Amino acid sequence: MTQVLARPQKSTIVRMFSASWPVRASFRVLDRAAPGVGARWAERIWFTLPRLKSQPKGRDAAQGRPFTLNVDGHDVVGEVWGYGPAVYLVHGWAGYRDQLTPFVTPLVARGYKVVAFDAPSHGDSGPGAFGPRSSTIPEFATALTRVVAIHGPARVIVAHSMGATAAAVALCDGLRAGRLVMLAPMASPLSYARQFASVLGFGERTFRRLVTRVERRVGAPMRHFDVPELGRAVAMPPTLIVHDRDDLSTSVTDGAAIAAAWPGARLHVTSGLGHRRLLRDPDVITEVVDFATA
Repeated sequence: MTQVLARPQKSTIVRMFSASWPVRASFRVLDRAAPGVGARWAERIWFTLPRLKSQPKGRDAAQGRPFTLNVDGHDVVGEVWGYGPAVYLVHGWAGYRDQLTPFVTPLVARGYKVVAFDAPSHGDSGPGAFGPRSSTIPEFATALTRVVAIHGPARVIVAHSMGATAAAVALCDGLRAGRLVMLAPMASPLSYARQFASVLGFGERTFRRLVTRVERRVGAPMRHFDVPELGRAVAMPPTLIVHDRDDLSTSVTDGAAIAAAWPGARLHVTSGLGHRRLLRDPDVITEVVDFATA
């Protein structure tokens, strides 16, 4: 059951990362003896996509009109359904476009064109700038911006998890959209980097070097990806944020922080859906489609 609340009633413990004891022990040693080496190893882990445990099982929309777009020398693959004002679907880290196809049929039925794509190194798209199984928030944001440039102005963007962070970055950098839906968004990559350090077992010496390496790779300071601050710095479109209390990948407090910081944003809290079942829940789909087409 879905409820609309001003604030979530409870938070959740986020378990995005895990590490074996030999890995933790190795990072503890490196933190004392060679933090630069530890930071280089941590950077590689941070930017590497996890392997999917299973292949996608079916989809919730008929095959769309396929397209392939060259983005900075890398192929981005996607599909288009319907005709009319454009709604863009953006998956999250280690996701793929089919995860959002439950939204396709109801949006097309209301007269919208729906565009979904796989980010670099995801799904059917080619490897990103740093090779297979590696991607970044700026790559997500650039792919979205280029897809919009080809398929027309964004009436609505519907984005999940880290895809929501990338959409916010793209909007801050000049992309325009009439409305935005953020599903289980991540508020601050820096806070997750702290969790990452704790799980891997390294301290401040390695952490500082990791942040420097991350910023060098993405070409921007970590604060540029702080979603609450982006909404304070730039006028964002009307925004619906949907987050589940039982999300173990991104905490519901992230959605609450964004809603509190963005003028006019609305937080819609659910229970029992977690991070991905949120994308298939009939009540959530109805809420999102109603907001998107209002």
